[in-house]
Amino acid sequence: MLRKAIWALGVAVSLAAPMAVHAQGDYLDVFIVKVKPEKLADFQTLTKKWIDANRKFNGDHWLAMATAYGEGDVYQFTSPRQDYADIDKANETAMAALNKAYGKDIAEKMGRDFANCLVWSRTELRRRRPDLSRKVPPDAAAYAKFIGESRVLRTTAVHVRPGHVPEFEAFLKEFKEAGEKVADAQPVFVSQVVEGGKGATFYITALRSSLGGFDKNPTLLQILGEEGLKKFQKVNAESVEETQSAILRFSPELSNPPEEIASASAEFWHPKPMMAAAASKAKAPAAKTSEMKPAAEKQKP
Repeated sequence: MLRKAIWALGVAVSLAAPMAVHAQGDYLDVFIVKVKPEKLADFQTLTKKWIDANRKFNGDHWLAMATAYGEGDVYQFTSPRQDYADIDKANETAMAALNKAYGKDIAEKMGRDFANCLVWSRTELRRRRPDLSRKVPPDAAAYAKFIGESRVLRTTAVHVRPGHVPEFEAFLKEFKEAGEKVADAQPVFVSQVVEGGKGATFYITALRSSLGGFDKNPTLLQILGEEGLKKFQKVNAESVEETQSAILRFSPELSNPPEEIASASAEFWHPKPMMAAAASKAKAPAAKTSEMKPAAEKQKP
């Protein structure tokens, strides 16, 4: 990722899966930005150019999301990472793809232009917590299919008070065990911020194929029972400093998903009309914007 130019495309999609972890990565590299309203079109155009470069020259992969309920004009980009060394490797690969597509000077300009589109940006590295997640897909193929067929997610950032992480984790394990016994309970994914955060922060996330999937879900009382609910209220009061929640929608036009995820719903992740329109627009202004055309496609004098 283009860290030097603040173009670090990393969902806050807190995805975790026990058997799929090794296939999908043990960490989540997350880049969150707030876009200036008047710069939204430029932001999307630059991101699509980044996607084009990474697709053509085997660069990085990520899933993009836009906030539906929460702070406006906020976008999140998430990439799985196997370990810390994989972060360096992905950054170098993505940077090489951009340089190969547009040339170093144009790539650096694109980074500056992208930064100028933002009000603020934040990066986080999150570790997947399959030990705290429930009803996760059983293998890599099922995991990819589940993510590929998802369209929205609800995520809650839980900031835990200093010294209370053990109690909070212990309760999440009880909540996981109780939820897995309830037939109608849906998967819940947990990840923990390990870099770029303040204090102990956990993300608790649920994915659905539509907003309607959040209707008629089992309540905390139905999952935990009366005693369990009382314990939840006690742990929440004593261990949790604050929470922040949001609902986000996947943005396929700003994503470059791995093929195993895209193939689960190709018409969503790679819509043909959108691709055709993008190709048409790329050819039309070529004479006026040759400096933005991939270096490999420029005509020799």
